[in-house]
Amino acid sequence: MDAERVEAGRARWQARFDGARRRAAEFRTLSGLDVEPVYGPDGGDPRMERIGWPGEFPFTRGLHPTGYRGKPWTIRQFAGFGNARQTNERYKMILAAGGDGLSVAFDMPTLMGRDSDDPRSLGEVGHCGVAIDSVLDMDLLFEGIPLGDITTSMTISGPAVPIFCMYAVAAERQGVPVTGLNGTLQTDIFKEYMAQKEWLFAPEPHLRLIGDLMEFCAAEVPAYKPLSVSGYHIREAGATAAQELAFTLADGFGYVELGLSRGLDVDVFAPGLSFFFDAHIDFFEEIAKFRAARRIWARWLRDVYGAGTEKAQWLRFHTQTAGVSLTAQQPYNNVVRTAVEALAAVLGGTNSLHTNALDEVLALPSTRAAEIALRTQQVLMEETEVVNVADPLGGSWYVEALTDRLEAEAEAIFTRIREMGVDGTMTSGILRGIEDGWFVSEIAEAAFDYQRKLEKGEKRIVGVNCHTASVDEPLETLRVGHEVEREQNRVLAARRAARDQAAVDDALAAMRRVAGGKGNMIPAMLDAARAEATLGEICDVLRGEWGVHTEPARF
Repeated sequence: MDAERVEAGRARWQARFDGARRRAAEFRTLSGLDVEPVYGPDGGDPRMERIGWPGEFPFTRGLHPTGYRGKPWTIRQFAGFGNARQTNERYKMILAAGGDGLSVAFDMPTLMGRDSDDPRSLGEVGHCGVAIDSVLDMDLLFEGIPLGDITTSMTISGPAVPIFCMYAVAAERQGVPVTGLNGTLQTDIFKEYMAQKEWLFAPEPHLRLIGDLMEFCAAEVPAYKPLSVSGYHIREAGATAAQELAFTLADGFGYVELGLSRGLDVDVFAPGLSFFFDAHIDFFEEIAKFRAARRIWARWLRDVYGAGTEKAQWLRFHTQTAGVSLTAQQPYNNVVRTAVEALAAVLGGTNSLHTNALDEVLALPSTRAAEIALRTQQVLMEETEVVNVADPLGGSWYVEALTDRLEAEAEAIFTRIREMGVDGTMTSGILRGIEDGWFVSEIAEAAFDYQRKLEKGEKRIVGVNCHTASVDEPLETLRVGHEVEREQNRVLAARRAARDQAAVDDALAAMRRVAGGKGNMIPAMLDAARAEATLGEICDVLRGEWGVHTEPARF
């Protein structure tokens, strides 16, 4: 790009920057040197057409011209354990300590759409997240936390839609209309078949529910993001950075195709899609991955799916540091790993961030470890001055080359996925890849390759296969006792006995009729939640209509 066009781009950026809201702060180095809000070439640079300026297409350098000078990332810590009251106390601790967003972790029975007293829930209640059986649990979970003022992310996919309905009813009981809710629901079922394995039905009925929720939110809950496309779990299962990038964005394109198939306007529903990425330990590769993701998404939304507005072309994403990078050996090293990964996410322009606790590889985070994780973000935000300049690594020969390389690898994977389908759509290719086990095998091969390198010593992990001598003492860890499960089941039985069973039966029957037809499921599911139907009862109605999905054995 010649010098004249570069200067025209700088002028466009400057006009946007001047018109944007910015934080009142001094933007200087620790030594007192003034820093510009963005840096770019002084003359012509052929790369600028691909890189661009912050806040303009293709958004390689970020969505906003101000970068973090406008607003820093949201500190959104992921938490959940035991029962709703215990988790509520942890949320209040996070918020009091400076967190400004919540992210809900659910226990395994909840993730599988089962009640706590289901025989298959035995020994799992409250252990990897919070137990939610009915709206009353949701009431307790957010007691004293105004849902009209806080944004909440919920990491759940299989039973995501009934969980959203319970959340909406809990907000109603606080006096917050559903139209005023703001937050994010994961809902991403594609990645369950690829990596996490927490589904209820075959893909098609799950896609129906997701489409229903997209329609409902587009019409009734404009600020809420009904779908967060997750690469995190794909990466944690062993995928490479390029696979995480490509599989995640391909899933996102599939959901765009779902919205279009429902007759929704892409400029209306696409801003309600968000993303969830892993920040792994390869510092520069992760930064390049985030920059490539924004660029790819913007181009495909504009050129393939016809998005005409910038907001519909934006890729907004939450990041979590890599749980799979944490080690049980020398666990205090995990503080360093998490800080490096968090910094990569910030330099990559994340919109919100969760930092893992040092003890998560051993147990649920203790209060002390959770505070250290939170303070890690606050040190980055308050002390390092990384919030002063938008995309400070933009123009780096290394970072730009990595960004281009990851983009090219992702595009090659997109072509392969579309070729697997029968009609050239991304959705068709994804469904075929799920059915054939292609995604599972690709991730397994990448995980095997990495493990082989670890065992050969070609990849080194401090405390595991190098520098293993240590003075560490065992950590005190948080454990959820069996009394949590017993108490949850006692409370659940009392709730069933006290509710209006006829109203529950009527609401479930109405929901069954809608499930057997083609109507939108959300209003009937909201009514079932209001009647105090449990999560297991709601999901069992849908299982009865749609069946269950069992993954075929593959060797």
